[in-house]
Amino acid sequence: MIYDDSSSTTRRTLTAGARILSTLKLDGPLLIGLGLIALFGQVVLYSASGQDWGSVLRGVARIALGTVAMLALAQVKPSLLRRLAPWLFAFGVLLLIIVDAIGYVGKGAQRWLDLGFIRFQPSEIMKLATPMMCAWFLHDRPLPPDTKTLLVLAALIMVPAGLTIIQPDLGTGLLILSAGVLVVLLAGLSVRIIGAMAVAAVGAAWIGWSFLHEYQQKRVLMFLDPQADPLGAGYHSIQAGIAIGSGGVFGKGWMKGSQGQLEFLPERSTDFIFAVIGEEFGLVGAIVLLLLYLFVVARALYLSVQTQDTFSRLLGGSFAITIFVYVFINAGMVSGLLPVVGVPLPLVSYGGTSMVTLLASFGILMSLYSHRKLVGY
Repeated sequence: MIYDDSSSTTRRTLTAGARILSTLKLDGPLLIGLGLIALFGQVVLYSASGQDWGSVLRGVARIALGTVAMLALAQVKPSLLRRLAPWLFAFGVLLLIIVDAIGYVGKGAQRWLDLGFIRFQPSEIMKLATPMMCAWFLHDRPLPPDTKTLLVLAALIMVPAGLTIIQPDLGTGLLILSAGVLVVLLAGLSVRIIGAMAVAAVGAAWIGWSFLHEYQQKRVLMFLDPQADPLGAGYHSIQAGIAIGSGGVFGKGWMKGSQGQLEFLPERSTDFIFAVIGEEFGLVGAIVLLLLYLFVVARALYLSVQTQDTFSRLLGGSFAITIFVYVFINAGMVSGLLPVVGVPLPLVSYGGTSMVTLLASFGILMSLYSHRKLVGY
């Protein structure tokens, strides 16, 4: 008699894989979700970049670098992350001040520090440092926070967000702002305070309008009526709408989208890559990608809920919801539901520092979860 031991071999393989993931402090389901999104992103990037293997290889290299950062941070104990939070925040703010003073200017913005061998955006550090600082500040304080605590938190959030917005980088500034605000909201606020914050936000937006650059004001106005300047400020929105609409339900096929392949669609490999997905893979492809993001967000929220101290829960919850904010803003911007701001599609858009930062945040989240039984060490 011949016995088929393939099932037992499979079980042993899965068990060995689970042990490896546990040893490395990594979460399997979350890794699978992130890996599928990144793989799909590279397939789309190859088409969006005009079949440029160089762009794909650089994208893979950045994913690899981000994976290394994720793996390294997953090993760091939450207590060390908590102690490092104020130092990382102070270092990031210092770098932002240096950038605003002598930073590298590219595409009309002063956002980068050029070290000769590498050029990076310090504002990306603040996507991690700001929520870490807010969670650190709230860790030993009673929740929900009182008025004095909220004022301190407002200052901690507005300083890096403001320094980023004046570079000018409105998109990243808003992401830093949202990451910090999410920590505050997760700390538990009454409806009255949330309403007051919403009114204050509207007032701040009204005051801040006059401080926006002319092109930023045009982007907001074009959101209301892109046809008012179809060859200028409204061009991005119009072409993205054409690309998504022409894709229909099932799309035109990979590398067969006219708007992307004929270069009518601007920034098609970065901020507007979601329009390429809509044109080539249609509504079905866009929904599949959004479901993958939804799975990642749900899994990340589950991990954050399982943590056992205030710092971990607030920080993990902020990181989990932040990826939803990224996707919501990018998809809304490309589909014409939101004004155009420079927010990439996570793990899909071509980008360097943002890719590494995002994966690093998931490494921190996995650390918070895997060390949850060691609170108080």
